Amino acid sequence: MQPGCWQLCFSDRRTGARNPARLPTTIRSRRIIDGPLVSRHRPSVDVLFRSVATCVGPKAVGVIMTGMGDDGAQGLYEMKEAGADTIAQDEATSIVFGMPKSAISCGAVDIVVPLEQIANAVLNLRSRSVGR
Repeated sequence: MQPGCWQLCFSDRRTGARNPARLPTTIRSRRIIDGPLVSRHRPSVDVLFRSVATCVGPKAVGVIMTGMGDDGAQGLYEMKEAGADTIAQDEATSIVFGMPKSAISCGAVDIVVPLEQIANAVLNLRSRSVGR
């Protein structure tokens, strides 16, 4: 995994971050996982967020955006508990507010912003936490 690159998950598979060297700030690779449904889904955002919490904790920023249901809320909460900054898309710009609403309701979200402000929010949080 490299900065500036998107990682896509295969349909009906899960993706998680790996850090075999246990370096505190680096996700070395991703893993593709078969397995049971998590939060009624495969792929599941919870699986990805939990792996990021474990691999990089406070060096991560978690973002949950428009989507149905509650997938991602627990994983984002675990990221926040590990020291990561967390962001949710606001209701006004979400097509379906289920996932962000669930994350906000369970206390997993630090800030709520409109879709068009998410990228700047991530950049601001990262610049603020350099050296953390």
